[in-house]
Amino acid sequence: MGSPSNGKITVPAILDRKNRGRKITMLTAYDFQMASLLDQTGIDILLVGDSLATVVLGYDNSLPVTMEEMLHHTRAVSRGTDRALLVADLPFLSFHLSIEETVRNAGRFLKEGGAQAVKLEGGVQRKNAIQALVAAEIPVMGHVGLTPQSIHRLGGYRVQGRSRNQARRLLEDAQAVEEAGAFAIVLEGIPGTLASVITRRLRIPTIGIGAGVGCDGQVLVTNDLLGMDGDRPPRFVRRFADLRAEIQAAVGRFLSEVEGGTFPSARETYSVSEPIDLEMPEELEAEDGDS
Repeated sequence: MGSPSNGKITVPAILDRKNRGRKITMLTAYDFQMASLLDQTGIDILLVGDSLATVVLGYDNSLPVTMEEMLHHTRAVSRGTDRALLVADLPFLSFHLSIEETVRNAGRFLKEGGAQAVKLEGGVQRKNAIQALVAAEIPVMGHVGLTPQSIHRLGGYRVQGRSRNQARRLLEDAQAVEEAGAFAIVLEGIPGTLASVITRRLRIPTIGIGAGVGCDGQVLVTNDLLGMDGDRPPRFVRRFADLRAEIQAAVGRFLSEVEGGTFPSARETYSVSEPIDLEMPEELEAEDGDS
């Protein structure tokens, strides 16, 4: 576990991490309690990801999550975050229709949600949008490779950049994101060798998820890291705990002790400071008997 240091993590601080060769850590958060807990560990960046759709809201993919749902959870996370840089995902169709709407939606995450930056998916085709956001004083984190909002075009959650042409296009995407003014970029679901090349070519930090150890930092969905999902995790996920089993075991003990009459015990029950007469008045007893 990292040790928290004094001072708020800022966009310039993240940029400086690459210059100093210090790895960047990022995890997702969707609520106040988890944000507060993670913030105290010394994590660099908390991401309110559009993975909210599947992890918290139960959708099949990230496409259905709305601006209002993302804002609601970003506000909760911001109330639990003091030190980490707070980044919020722009959900599907919130940055696709026009530059004006993109800036308006992104600005809401800073103005209403308490975030310090936004993240959006796409490379060359999002260059103008990123430039407009940066011009509006909205820090942007890019995201290329396996972009979950593009699963229908990609044909599912498939590793990207395995062929020479795909690799060249991903490098062009990453460079476009940097040229547009983004302060960092997520590389998802690409070969480690390609991620290392992109990392060396860019001046801004790369944060990998399923992209190997050569990136400037790493991000995981917190629920995956903690083993909260019962499904088989993707290859790139390492479970650092098995909280699903721990929670089920704890609830099992609760059920057993409630049913067995051992919870709550005397130690867990309040007592009175002086005798209290709890006999029912005669008129209430009569009414009770008539019913």
